[in-house]
Amino acid sequence: MKRSINSQIVLKPQDLVVLLKLLLLGDQRRSFAVLAAELSMSASEVHGSVKRAIAARLAYQVDSQLRVSKAALKEFVLHGAKYAFPATFGVPTRGMPTAYAAPPLSAVIVHSNTEMPVWPSPDGEERGISFYPLYPTVPQAARQDPLLYETLALFDALRGGAARERNIAAKLLEERFK
Repeated sequence: MKRSINSQIVLKPQDLVVLLKLLLLGDQRRSFAVLAAELSMSASEVHGSVKRAIAARLAYQVDSQLRVSKAALKEFVLHGAKYAFPATFGVPTRGMPTAYAAPPLSAVIVHSNTEMPVWPSPDGEERGISFYPLYPTVPQAARQDPLLYETLALFDALRGGAARERNIAAKLLEERFK
């Protein structure tokens, strides 16, 4: 019996990172090479992410210009992505604060006695419980772009936080889609 190959296109976690960066850029345009450098990815990874995003109808092209489908991405981020890319926690480590421990939530949510969630990073400034980022290069990309950092941290709160954190994160994320 012949085995069939599943040709189904599946979004990867880095696709969401690329889409969020494009959303935050708004009308600013970047080449794949520049976008890749800003996200600490390869140009081929960014290109593949864009192709999958277009296939998933989260992005589209108009006159050879790439655009993010804000309504579709908002729906995916707020209602689906946390299930597609669930939170994965690990052991205590040094890293970069995320979720409720990072801005903007850190300004409104008081830390409990538990260890804060951090993206594992060798040059991390805080100690906490590992909260694995959507893609390994997220900490480097977040250091270069504070708005991307905040957006990814809000998404982490949405996918791995307590009810109050999720509610506040959802409201703050929703504002980014306007």
